[in-house]
Amino acid sequence: MSDDSSPGRTRFAETISGQASAPRVLLVWDAPNMDMGLGAILGGRPTAAHRPRFDALGRWILSRTADISAARAQNAAEVATDTSVASTTNGSASAVEPEATVFTNIVPGSADVVRPWVEALRNVGYAVFAKPKLSEDSDVDSDMLDHIELRRHTVGLAGLIVASADGQAFRDPLREIAAEGTPVTVIGFREHASWALTTEELEFIDLEDIPGVFREPLPRIGLDSLPDDGAWLAPFRPLGALLR
Repeated sequence: MSDDSSPGRTRFAETISGQASAPRVLLVWDAPNMDMGLGAILGGRPTAAHRPRFDALGRWILSRTADISAARAQNAAEVATDTSVASTTNGSASAVEPEATVFTNIVPGSADVVRPWVEALRNVGYAVFAKPKLSEDSDVDSDMLDHIELRRHTVGLAGLIVASADGQAFRDPLREIAAEGTPVTVIGFREHASWALTTEELEFIDLEDIPGVFREPLPRIGLDSLPDDGAWLAPFRPLGALLR
């Protein structure tokens, strides 16, 4: 039986509420949006070979955090004017922590299906925000933006990584954060993230370009990447679905 008053849960409550002191390299993963984008590429639900491996993504986040931490320490050393300032600044600059979060909706009646995935994420080291999908308006966009703002105005953001193709929700807030000097990266699928690809202030990384995230290459044949001899594009659902 879990103990809600355990030290681990207390530390997590302090961390998630912004009471911890270390600035963050924060990943916010928009699960409904990323699932939709992947499903559009595959033409259906992913098999095991085409489900994102969050352990590989986690290792990439750790590497990105180490790079940002090293850059902050180097910048601090360059602006320091004496040994005492350099020592103090370098200490704070190196205290950067990664934080990986996944935001998802839970459709009523689907908890047993989703639970293994959620528990696997938590076991790897991701914090999961789960919200019931009670209506079309009960998405997690505002929750993701609220969490970004909490980090931004409490511990501070050393870096921000958003996995989503939802430019309507994220483009302007991310540009504002980037304008403050925080490195901002958008992870997604290039077919659905033209807003990020064309926004100069944002770095875009295709999810498939992160090493090890997919066991097999995605079947990415689209209108902008056709072979010279053409290609078939599979229907997303059977024609008979029109009668349902």
